[in-house]
Amino acid sequence: MSMRSLLNRIAWKYRRTVSRRFCRRMVAISTKVPLISFSFDDAPRSAFSHGGDILKAHGARATFFVSFGLLGSESPSGTIAFEDDLCRAVEEGHELGCHTFDHKDPWKTPTEVFEQSVLKNRQALARILPETAFAAFAYPLCGPRPATKRRVGKLFNCCRGGGQTFNVGMADLNLLKAFFLDIRNGDNIDTVRRLIDRNSESRGWLIFATHDVVDDPSPYGCTKKFFEEVVAYSARSDARLLPVGKACQELQASRSESTISI
Repeated sequence: MSMRSLLNRIAWKYRRTVSRRFCRRMVAISTKVPLISFSFDDAPRSAFSHGGDILKAHGARATFFVSFGLLGSESPSGTIAFEDDLCRAVEEGHELGCHTFDHKDPWKTPTEVFEQSVLKNRQALARILPETAFAAFAYPLCGPRPATKRRVGKLFNCCRGGGQTFNVGMADLNLLKAFFLDIRNGDNIDTVRRLIDRNSESRGWLIFATHDVVDDPSPYGCTKKFFEEVVAYSARSDARLLPVGKACQELQASRSESTISI
């Protein structure tokens, strides 16, 4: 391993550790039945046309984490949604989440600049869908610096990161864990089924995330076949399938939360 690679690994581990350990807002995952949420980052059009349709066929709805500054643009995960796509998704019962206006890096961007991008995204939503509000947030690219995590956590019911696992026991509402359906699991449905089973046994909250849903996906997305298999197995489990914001509301209605600020 080169010295550059080693330093990059050390830096990444440091950022991940700091993001997870500080400025937490802890909540007990205490529900009678397990929860599963499906979310799409950046909101490429295929997430709506393919991913959303697959979920609807199983009686489920998704959370689309949108950066309004990217609407209609080309991205590594395909063409990003247009305003009409967002309006149609809301009409069909899906949920919109915030992803900053400019898809900002939460570690490298100064906290004040990052917060302004969050607020700008909220203003853009209000212009297009004035009766809709963001309940949930997803950090683009990586985990946040502590000051950003503290500031953004006050603006939303919950904020989502990554981690490739589910939320169980005590979870951090300022940085919920998610499992990404992308090249990292190589369309391994058995791995995902075991994760769903473990979530059911623990009565936890499993949040799936991905980007594009197409036959030939980007490294950040998955195939339509794989996504359909994941949704179908989730629907056959004993979990309730809810968008991220609604699942968070269920938790808030069923328990009291404690806050840890460091």
